Amino acid sequence: MTTGKSADTTSPVTPPSPWEVARLARSSNAFAADLWSQIREAQGNLAVSPVSITLALAMTWGGAKGDTANEMKRVLHFEGTPDEVMDSAGRLLQSWNTSSDVTLLRVANRLFGSRSYTFEKPYLEKTQATFGAPLEAVDFDVEVEATRKSINAWIARQTEDRIQELLPERSLRPGLTKLVLVNAIYFKATWAKPFSEELTAPEPFFVTPTVKKDVPLMRRKGDYRFAEVDGVKVLEILYKDGDMAMMFVLPDAVGGLEAVERNLTSAQWDGWFAALMNETVNVVLPRFEVNPEASLELGEALGAMGMRRAFNPEEADFTGMANPPNPNERLHISKVIHKAFVKLDEQGTEAAAATAVVMVARTGLARPKVPKEFRADHPFLFFLRENSSGMILFMGRVSEPAS
Repeated sequence: MTTGKSADTTSPVTPPSPWEVARLARSSNAFAADLWSQIREAQGNLAVSPVSITLALAMTWGGAKGDTANEMKRVLHFEGTPDEVMDSAGRLLQSWNTSSDVTLLRVANRLFGSRSYTFEKPYLEKTQATFGAPLEAVDFDVEVEATRKSINAWIARQTEDRIQELLPERSLRPGLTKLVLVNAIYFKATWAKPFSEELTAPEPFFVTPTVKKDVPLMRRKGDYRFAEVDGVKVLEILYKDGDMAMMFVLPDAVGGLEAVERNLTSAQWDGWFAALMNETVNVVLPRFEVNPEASLELGEALGAMGMRRAFNPEEADFTGMANPPNPNERLHISKVIHKAFVKLDEQGTEAAAATAVVMVARTGLARPKVPKEFRADHPFLFFLRENSSGMILFMGRVSEPAS
């Protein structure tokens, strides 16, 4: 078996060009919109990190071949060859890991591979070089439960304990699981202009048009970018360094979020963001925390999006990752597991996410006189966005802030 041991970070490299970053953002955002259309029927608060899922699947795609690779490329909307995408994505995440002190953005990748299984050396070298993802040899044969706990502990460390138990019990199959590819992302930043806690007070939030609950609503009057378009109000709140922003999309109708989500596309939210103008805005926004107990299993959604062969033991081709002589020992994806955490308050935002891909062998300007109003007292969407590229790092729905 070939293994690698090193730190999760790599030597500083030249960041990707604006053109490369824009290409990655287009791919990730288009994938995010497609994925949201598959998972949006889940009830209650919901959050995902499209970037985390994209990076985990990009590492997996790097070991795919033939029709399996082609399907994954289409679903992920990748532009370019695997080497081009992996190189630019790897350099982007390394540039994030050297971000400023006022905004903490950290991304870590790791491969956990079975000690009793042989992986292709070129694949391991490529994922190590581009994603800073070493292969850690583990026991999936006898000590599978201890290994699951160890992987979960690594994820918790990378996300400041915000992502717990990403891999649930019995998610790994003794003797059949051969590889788990993991991405973890952590973000923490303060607002450029924080809210005053003294102004936060409990007020009604309409969970539905007929059901309301008192929740802490923050308030602030200030200069923001704001738009009213397509039956929604859009608000951008910058973080301190100006590189990142949280975008809020609030339907005009109290019960209008379902219709907004049903028609959501990456082109539509690009239009929303392009419509933003400098305004004086009275902002009323709830404190909220999206912290699901259970992980999302994305296999069915990805299959519905067109990524079917990767999950099919008879058709999957990951021979670039591992190519055992016995076809019954070849890999396919068993599960894609994801969990995201987002907390927003008067000071700023903390967000974390992790994604695991489990591989098994076959048998196993001019200011208005009257301020604009942005009163988020009913369900809304949020998008944590990198400003220069427009890439969505986190997105989600708040339907009940107090839950």
